[in-house]
Amino acid sequence: MSPLSADLVQKKQEWREKLRFRRKHFVANLDAMAQLAAFRSLPTPLTDALAVHATIGAYVAWGDEPDILPLFAGLADAGALALPHHAGRVDAMSFKRWRTGEPLEKGPWGTRQPSEAASAAAPDIIFCPLVGFDRRGGRIGQGGGHYDRYFAAHPVMLRIGIGWSVQEIDEVPRESTDMSLDAVLTEQEFIFCGDRL
Repeated sequence: MSPLSADLVQKKQEWREKLRFRRKHFVANLDAMAQLAAFRSLPTPLTDALAVHATIGAYVAWGDEPDILPLFAGLADAGALALPHHAGRVDAMSFKRWRTGEPLEKGPWGTRQPSEAASAAAPDIIFCPLVGFDRRGGRIGQGGGHYDRYFAAHPVMLRIGIGWSVQEIDEVPRESTDMSLDAVLTEQEFIFCGDRL
């Protein structure tokens, strides 16, 4: 690893620690009504995009991440929702279809995921969690690179980051392997980060 790359990795890790702390305290101090109202409706550009795409990728919230599954209940009922799946503690991540009411298993990284027997899927749009973001589409994830590798292997799919407004920073430290988001949805606003949406 070059000194420049090692410096970027270190900066991202420092941001992760700060932003996780910020997120934890922000969510802990949200009143019940604010928690109930957050992430319960999609802005028009996203509802329009969902109308023309067959399969949507989302995630099961972990810790203080926004819970977006209620947004996609209709898609889940129709079999058009896919969630991340890890076959083991490996670099690769895939997506598998999930319907409301189907059991979720504990994955190798501690997150809940569809069962191994669930059907594989290739989402047209992915709504992904994040630890930090900027308005140019920069994303800080958990640090494993799973989403960046998946995005690089499927560059045509739209990438929508989901996070609380307090997770925004001025500029995300970027590595060459980092893939930009097309937009970010927070509890306060919808931020366009490129011209694909």
